[in-house]
Amino acid sequence: MTRGPVRTVFFGSGAFAIPILVALLAAPEIDVVAVVSAPDRPVGRRREPTPTPLAARAALIGLPLLRPSRFRDEAAIAEVAAVHPSLGILADYGRIVPQAVLDVPRHGILNVHPSLLPRHRGATPIPAAILAGDVSTGVTIIRMDAGLDTGPIVASETWPLDGTETAPELETRASVAGAELLVRILPRWLDGSIVPRPQAGEAATVTRPLRREDGRLDPSEPASELARRVRALQPWPGSYVETASGRLTVWRALAVPSEGEDVPGQLVRHGIRPALTTVAGRLLLEEVQPSGGRRMTGDAFLRGRSLDPIVLPDG
Repeated sequence: MTRGPVRTVFFGSGAFAIPILVALLAAPEIDVVAVVSAPDRPVGRRREPTPTPLAARAALIGLPLLRPSRFRDEAAIAEVAAVHPSLGILADYGRIVPQAVLDVPRHGILNVHPSLLPRHRGATPIPAAILAGDVSTGVTIIRMDAGLDTGPIVASETWPLDGTETAPELETRASVAGAELLVRILPRWLDGSIVPRPQAGEAATVTRPLRREDGRLDPSEPASELARRVRALQPWPGSYVETASGRLTVWRALAVPSEGEDVPGQLVRHGIRPALTTVAGRLLLEEVQPSGGRRMTGDAFLRGRSLDPIVLPDG
């Protein structure tokens, strides 16, 4: 059994990591001696250098903060080694951690990943679960190795999806569940009573970073898939259609049956709301935001307004 709080270094950048860090700070087994986060990056029109959400919270708490630009530099590796961690925890760090860093803590580095590994490895597991129409999801804790989310599984937790979740809602649930699971299993991990099990590599799927163009709603796809896209791609890159008068961002949408002789790629009136006709069904636009305007309900958008033609990528 490990005696006294374990010196722990925490790796994280995004908001997903914050509840996990907060839970660790309250865990009697853990002494968080440093936080490693990505460097400040330019944000907004003025490109102001801005810390990551996790770095901002760590600074507010008063934790020592390391922000290496890359871990290929020996100096960056030495910074982590200098705090003499016996354990590492990683959540939403967003950068590759090389083997030289993984080898520093004697208890290894545990990664809290918001999917049921080996499904949805990589950068965007939460949007991927929604886009795929998964009926369940969860969080998995692995001991990190040099691969992309390929390490052996230490623990996992599963819950059903009802098909209405947005990415921010699912991220919040996964973060809280991951924090609770981590704190629950840490004593057994530290005393060696958990034996991690290898992942079933043949079942693996890999996600990729999202791009701005992923948000375009393509009427050649069924309305049911576009409705999932609207839920999955919040808050960035968002979902949208290009119209003759500018971009129309879609915040909430619902797939409904086609009517009459619908031609895919048109904005039409569906009762009191606008809808996008697709190859299979209509995408009912329940909440939208015109270019340069505010968010509003679909019926508010329609009042006193004619519907513009859709501008498709090829014109």
